[in-house]
Amino acid sequence: MTKTLLSLGHGYTARALARRLVPQGWTVVGTLRDETQMDELRSGGVTPMLWPIDFEAALEGVTHVLSSIRPDEDGDPVLRAGRDALAKAGGLEWVGYLSTTGVYGDMDGGWVDEDTPLDPGGMRGKMRVKAEAEWQTVEGLPLHVFRLAGIYGPGRGPFAKLRRGTARRIIKKNQVFSRAHVDDIAQVLEASMNRPDPGRVYNVCDDSPAPPQDILTYAAELLGMEPPPEVAFEDAEMSPMARSFYSDSKRVRNTRIKEELGVVLKYPNYRDALKAMLDEERD
Repeated sequence: MTKTLLSLGHGYTARALARRLVPQGWTVVGTLRDETQMDELRSGGVTPMLWPIDFEAALEGVTHVLSSIRPDEDGDPVLRAGRDALAKAGGLEWVGYLSTTGVYGDMDGGWVDEDTPLDPGGMRGKMRVKAEAEWQTVEGLPLHVFRLAGIYGPGRGPFAKLRRGTARRIIKKNQVFSRAHVDDIAQVLEASMNRPDPGRVYNVCDDSPAPPQDILTYAAELLGMEPPPEVAFEDAEMSPMARSFYSDSKRVRNTRIKEELGVVLKYPNYRDALKAMLDEERD
């Protein structure tokens, strides 16, 4: 039986997933807002669909749904437009919602797992908690929630900033982040599709949470450059969005994706990942 994925908000992570599914014979339909990107999606074997969509028509024949669309202050845009259609859709085997580890809030560098109470401090985290709860109330939906750590990969990493001379090592005491390479996120999603467990929540991250300045230092070393200067967090000029990332400090456990989904991370730490990214650039 042909599998069909409807990818709502077909961005960076969803495209990595499509690169795994399309060669296996999957039909992938991806929504987007920008008409100019349609040819790019087609070149990757994905059928583009302009957002907003007619949900009832779009869900015909669909077996899997992935939502990557961010919530806003009024809730989840997908559910505002398509909640009833999703609830009534027949034949759905798997639904995935991409959330964030920001829902846990600040742990002052401590560890969290999927059973840690949700306590976000910022508005973005609070909107994600609300959106997760909205998705979980859609009756009969085979929902899986994926809480993603900071996403990086080809085109999204420290090398470009270092080469432009815009990178800064911002130092904040006890600050530590977890991260997830986009290829590992994609393999987690595929593994979940192969082992559906509706209602399950998964943290998606690598094995090596680290201070952000350590990543920049290592990336500079790989490029043969001097690391950028250190700047105290209190003195750094940052956008509100960038500053919000520093409001939380925590380490995220990924045991569940390994034990329940059988995932073996391709990039278990940032050192392996950055070296592979640079090797790929050079090739």
